[in-house]
Amino acid sequence: MPEFHSEPYIYLPAVSHKSALIAWGAFYFRTNSRGTWKIVDDADLKYVHPPRKDSIGAQSAPYGPARVEVYDATGKTVAGANTEVANHCWVSGLQPDTEYTYKVFVKGQEWAAGERWDWSSKEHALVQSGSTYDNRFRTSPDPAAPASKLSFAVIGDFGVGVRQDTPTRRQQQVANALRRMVDTEDVRFILTTGDNIYARVRVLGVAVGGTGDEDDDWFFTYFQPYRYVINRIPVYPSIGNHDADETEGRDDRAQVEDNFYLRERIASEEAAGRASFGPGLFYRFRFGSDVEFVCIDTSKESFFKGYRLFEFPKHWSFIEQSFTAEGPQPAWRIPFAHHPLYSAGPQQYNTRGMEQLIPLFERSGVRVMFAGHEHNFQHSRTPGFDHFVTGAAGKLRRARPDGFDAAHTVSWASECHCLLVSIAGRRMTVRAIGGIEDLAGTPAEIERFDPDGQPVSGPIEIAV
Repeated sequence: MPEFHSEPYIYLPAVSHKSALIAWGAFYFRTNSRGTWKIVDDADLKYVHPPRKDSIGAQSAPYGPARVEVYDATGKTVAGANTEVANHCWVSGLQPDTEYTYKVFVKGQEWAAGERWDWSSKEHALVQSGSTYDNRFRTSPDPAAPASKLSFAVIGDFGVGVRQDTPTRRQQQVANALRRMVDTEDVRFILTTGDNIYARVRVLGVAVGGTGDEDDDWFFTYFQPYRYVINRIPVYPSIGNHDADETEGRDDRAQVEDNFYLRERIASEEAAGRASFGPGLFYRFRFGSDVEFVCIDTSKESFFKGYRLFEFPKHWSFIEQSFTAEGPQPAWRIPFAHHPLYSAGPQQYNTRGMEQLIPLFERSGVRVMFAGHEHNFQHSRTPGFDHFVTGAAGKLRRARPDGFDAAHTVSWASECHCLLVSIAGRRMTVRAIGGIEDLAGTPAEIERFDPDGQPVSGPIEIAV
C-alpha cells in the first residue's frame, strides 16, 4: 500500500419519476509502515493532491471530465449526461417506477470499479472484504397516480461515527441492517430526524472536531457506514441541534447543504412553493399522489432568540400552506423533524412551542409524525395521531424514560435501531429494527415495553 490512498465514492442524492441526481467524490488516507491509517484533513489536501481542498459534495472541485450512463434491465444505455465543472450530473428522460443501473466515468475510466476498501473498526484501517458497488436505483412512481405500496426507513441522531464501536455507539450495526432492508424490503428512501453529523471527541475534557463542518468529518459518520445504501436510494434529511449552532456553537448547515445536495434538489421547489430555504430547511415531497412528506426545521438560531425556526414568518407561512384543510388531501401527510412533539425523556421531554403545530396537523389530517433528539425509541398515541421518537440510529441512552403520562407513551425501548415503515393503501406498519453485526445476520425488531415495564411485541399498525 502506498503512503497515500484515495478511495472513490458514488452516491444518489435524489431521484424523481423521470430523473436522477448522481454524484461522486473521494476521501484521502495516509498510512505508514506500522499500518496506521489516518484520514487526510481538508486543510491538508493541498499537500496530497494539489490544488484540491475538498473531497466530496455539490461544490467540490471536479476530478475531471465525467460522464454518467444509465442502463435498462437489458443493459441498453437509455440516458446519459456529461460534466466538466462538477462531480455530479442530473440524468433525465427516465420512466416512472422503473429500475435502472448506472456507471460513472471520470477521465474515461469507470469511477469506483472493482473491490473497494472499507473502514474496519477492529483493525482501525481500510481493508478489502469483497464489497463492490451495485449501482442501481428505481425511479419514483408517477406523481399523478397512487402508489401501490411504499417502504422507507427512518434514522435519527446517527452521525456519531464508525471509527470504533462501543456498547452505546452502534452506527455501523444499524447501517448493516439498513443495507439488508434495502435488499429485502424494497426500501425506497431514508428520512432522517436530524443530528446527522456529530462525532466530536473529548480531549482534556474539551469537545473538539467532528462537528460536520468539513468533508473529512463526513467519512466515518455518513459516507462509509451507508456507502452501499446511498448509491441506491436517496436520503431526505432534517436539521438537528447538532447540525445547527444551537448546541455546538458552530453552524454546519453549509456542509449539510453541500453533501446532501439540498440547493440542487430544492431550489426550484422553493420557487414553486414546495420549500422554504435559508435560514432553515423546510420542504415537502410526494411519493405518488397519495403520500406526502413535510420536513420541519425545529432548530433554534441565535438571530431568532427564544423561538424555533418554524416560527420565523417566512417558514410559518410555508407550514400553514403545507398543512392546509383546503383542496384535495393525500391519504398520508407525514411530517418529520428533529425535536419531538411528545417525548417521555429521560433527558428530552415534550418540546415547548411544538404544541402550536397540533391544530394544523388536525385540520390537514396528519396521522403520523417522526422525530428524534432523545436517544431511544418511543411510540406515543393520542386520538387520531401517532408520534414516533427514533433517535438511536447511532448513539444510545440507556436510562429509563419517566415522563410517560405527558408524552402519551404506548411503548418504548432502549436499543439502537432504525424504523422500517411500510404503507399499503390506507394502512401503515411501523417496525423498530435493531442493528446486526454483519450482513449474514437478519434484522429483527427490538424488544419494547409499555410504561409499566411489560413487554410489547409485534409491528405497530396505523390506519386512515
